[in-house]
Amino acid sequence: MDEPSSPPLTQLLQAWSAGDDKALERLVSLVYGELRQLAQHRMLLENPGVSLQPTALVNELYLRLADSQGLSFHNRSQFFALAAQMMRRILVDAARARTALKRGGPAQRSSFVGGYFAAPGRDRQVIALDDALQALAREDSRKAQAIELRFFGGLSMVEAAEVMGISVQTVRRDWNFVRVWLARTMEPAGSAPE
Repeated sequence: MDEPSSPPLTQLLQAWSAGDDKALERLVSLVYGELRQLAQHRMLLENPGVSLQPTALVNELYLRLADSQGLSFHNRSQFFALAAQMMRRILVDAARARTALKRGGPAQRSSFVGGYFAAPGRDRQVIALDDALQALAREDSRKAQAIELRFFGGLSMVEAAEVMGISVQTVRRDWNFVRVWLARTMEPAGSAPE
């Protein structure tokens, strides 16, 4: 949205937080390219070569944001942190649903996105990574958030540092520590982020 009269992102976030549903539509159209780029980065790690996946992930993110209530944002960084967290949840939910169905489990609530996230052999890795990050978050939430922003959100070191309000060096140290920690914690198949 290149219109000079369009409200800044922060104003849209605040309007949406105050209950203006139209603000979410304008917000997503304003940051759609960035969200799609984050989704594309994440989906390249997940299942290369399927061009519809980033779009489907952003569309599912939009649906979940539209269903969310009581969210409060003060700035762009908070929004992108939530977007990374929601993308992680979408990917993990899809992986858990697929593995449950493969084991003959009960039918799961499915969104239109489910079919786009087929990544044979990666489901267990995504779930194991999520489980490991949940355990890490109980011990050190900052390190878990840094990994979530980098791996699931696709943010650079600089972007993650900006979102978290910490130095790039701290994000780099957290990233290096967690990569080693994940390699020791997870399956020997090597599903730690690179």
